[in-house]
Amino acid sequence: MPDQLILTANIANADDFYADLLEAHEGRSHTESDALNARLVLILANHIGDSEILSQALAAATSKPA
Repeated sequence: MPDQLILTANIANADDFYADLLEAHEGRSHTESDALNARLVLILANHIGDSEILSQALAAATSKPA
């Protein structure tokens, strides 16, 4: 596994994944969607399993765009 967070496009068929993500949220309340997102983040964080990469991801997600 790389020792740096990948921030460039790295998902095959990204549009399909985005469509699936939107579909997963359809019909859910805001609270249910928030819970779904939290579960997804925790599942993916567990899959990554590298605390340094996860720290980099948190930093990237909380920084303000230029």
